[in-house]
Amino acid sequence: MRDVRKYKALAAALAVLAMVAAACGSSSKKGTSAQNTTQTTTAVREGGDLVFGAEQEGDCLDWIGSCAGAAWGVYTIQALTMPRTFDFDDNANYKPSVLLTGEPKLDPGPPQKVTYNINPKAVWDDGQPITSHDFKYTWDQIANGQDIYDKTGYDQITGVDDSNPATAVVTFKSAFADWRDLFGGFYGIFPSHLLEGKDRDALMKDGYTFSGGPWKLDHWTKGTETKLVPNPAFWGQKPHLSSITFKLEQDTAAEQAAFKSKQVSMVYPQAQPGQEQLKGLPDVNFDAKSGLSYEGLWINTTKFPVDSLAVRQALAFATDKDAIVKQLFAPVQPDIKPINSFFTPAFGKAFSDDFAQYTPRNLDKVTSLMTGDGWAKGADGIWAKGGKKAQIEIKSTTGNKRRELTEQILQSQWKEAGFDLVINNEKSSVLFGQDAPKGNYTINLYAQTPASSDPGQCVIWCSKNIPTDANGNSGQNWTRLSQPADIVKKLDDAWGAADTELDVNKRLELVHQGAKAVADSVPGIPLDPFPDIIAYDSSKIGGPVTHDFTYGPWVNANLWFLKG
Repeated sequence: MRDVRKYKALAAALAVLAMVAAACGSSSKKGTSAQNTTQTTTAVREGGDLVFGAEQEGDCLDWIGSCAGAAWGVYTIQALTMPRTFDFDDNANYKPSVLLTGEPKLDPGPPQKVTYNINPKAVWDDGQPITSHDFKYTWDQIANGQDIYDKTGYDQITGVDDSNPATAVVTFKSAFADWRDLFGGFYGIFPSHLLEGKDRDALMKDGYTFSGGPWKLDHWTKGTETKLVPNPAFWGQKPHLSSITFKLEQDTAAEQAAFKSKQVSMVYPQAQPGQEQLKGLPDVNFDAKSGLSYEGLWINTTKFPVDSLAVRQALAFATDKDAIVKQLFAPVQPDIKPINSFFTPAFGKAFSDDFAQYTPRNLDKVTSLMTGDGWAKGADGIWAKGGKKAQIEIKSTTGNKRRELTEQILQSQWKEAGFDLVINNEKSSVLFGQDAPKGNYTINLYAQTPASSDPGQCVIWCSKNIPTDANGNSGQNWTRLSQPADIVKKLDDAWGAADTELDVNKRLELVHQGAKAVADSVPGIPLDPFPDIIAYDSSKIGGPVTHDFTYGPWVNANLWFLKG
């Protein structure tokens, strides 16, 4: 599940996919993979209410604001109420949403242009049509606004022709390969007739009443619950249910306890030790699979002692990822394996193993790197240099037992290697909404949830996306990597060019160059393809329950009905 909205032009594909709250906090990209886990011939019933468990919530509901980094806000509200241009099929392939009449037309140019034909039936919940001016307003708010979560792609648009209300023509400054993730992903499209000329953030951050999806927000009681009701003006399949409610639990354990006691009929839990016990409960469908999301250690390369490349490489050699994955994930997903890049196998040809250069765990390499960088071990076995010890703080989300165990395993592994790891976890809203964007951390542990399988990652690695006053602190490169200059240049050149290369094969070459530069500079350490877990009460929920790594398992709740 997702912790962070990873690339927006990624909110997935990487699948794309439940930060989320516990994990979420950081980025947005793309991707989805779905599997129908419900097989039923029960007659569809109209009406009824279902209650689900949610282990996290967003810090705000202004989806393009920097405060909306948590993926759980997308899963429980955004994906169900905001119109978007693309959805994903079961193989994580893009497919036009019901907002459009068909596949948008791409004119490679130059200049590159994309034409979107809007479904004439598409309306907001007040009956006003969704128009090309809504596209234009959305672009302008993201590209030219302040305190924006991520401007990637939108800042490459020169304009949106809205002369025909039913057709939006988007023109780019230069080629932009990831154009399908725009006007969708973790943002969606915003109603210009309600927001234009007003303070969008003030009107949305604590909740909003409009909808361009199958559901409307009835209320959001922070820390308690979120309730959605059907949007009667939705032009697609209207919900069969009368409402869906997400009860906010304090952590994964509480979420699962509520599920076991049948207080909630479905949960989307982060992988935890002992979770496999859910598989044997009566009337419970349990499924875990790897998708686009992945978990890793994210390093603030401006903080001592990890501002040294040698120290970061030494930490990579000090980490036994296989031991972590086998102990914490295998019981839930027996076939899971560690990853050696910031891609999962679900990314297909973009997948690589450049971090394999740091495996297997090698303490001799640690010693060589540290002594070569001027460090010496003290009587306590901890490395020291210039009177300062190699003490490192790690942060993750509170209430996540598995992440706590991961930190404890790392603490043991790294102590043996000469590093003092101090654990200081905090609420997901603080970690992802405040400390990570502002650089108030040394190492973070969380999952990235891409919005699609698009392999572009400039948004999280390019130096231009480091949060600064110049970009309104909206950049998603929270690692702040700027040294060594030669490797950073390779990284910037490769990932930057990948964003503008429309030829698939040439783009893959650039992606692999960028992935190697990331591995060589170690701004983070990839750990595992994060398991996507769904558990639900099959005696209550009828309809197709699927894995959607970008938008979460409730994205098609308008097709569900109450059984019994």
